[in-house]
Amino acid sequence: MPKPKSTTSLEPQQERSRESLRKLLKAATEVLGQHGVERTTIPRIAEHAGLTPGAVYRRFRDKEALLEAAILGILERQEERLKAGLTAEKAAKIPLDVFVEQIIGGMVVSYRANAAMLRALRHFAQGRDGTDFVKKATKLEIRSFERVVDLILAGDRDIAHPNPRKAVSFGLMMVVSTLHELVVMPTSVKDWKNLMPKDDGALKRELTRAFLGYLRVETKD
Repeated sequence: MPKPKSTTSLEPQQERSRESLRKLLKAATEVLGQHGVERTTIPRIAEHAGLTPGAVYRRFRDKEALLEAAILGILERQEERLKAGLTAEKAAKIPLDVFVEQIIGGMVVSYRANAAMLRALRHFAQGRDGTDFVKKATKLEIRSFERVVDLILAGDRDIAHPNPRKAVSFGLMMVVSTLHELVVMPTSVKDWKNLMPKDDGALKRELTRAFLGYLRVETKD
């Protein structure tokens, strides 16, 4: 009768398996961002990850299941970074106008750098309303969003809007929608070019000014 494998011998195998999965999910997101949903295929992902298509299919039944896992992984890591990052106590010590400028500036940079990926994610999510994947993704996005709202509201903020939490939440939604329209999905922006901020620096400044103005925050500018 064969002896059971020891815990010591299993650990390297399990670590290799976890590392293989990390490489696979990373490859899936990179291929998705580079090629879009339609041109993202299991063979292309496998090649990018240095694996065989058979090895991918042993883990995931099809491309959709793999992409769902990869996208949820992105959202989970985003939430983890927010939790591990700035605390409410530290955020409260940063002047509100400076803090908002930092957040919106970071969003502009991130949306610009990941525009192709964000387009692909939106495309992938279309028509999946009500699925477990969309429910999980939405829950993760809402938690991250609320974390940012809490950081902006941390401390004794001088916000004159009668409902600060609603104002911050809606203001952030307006910023996100604007970035999607101008950066992620700029289908007809060129027709409005003369009315838009001339570059990302100007876009950051105008979004910050609009956000703080909506909250009715007095600034030196």
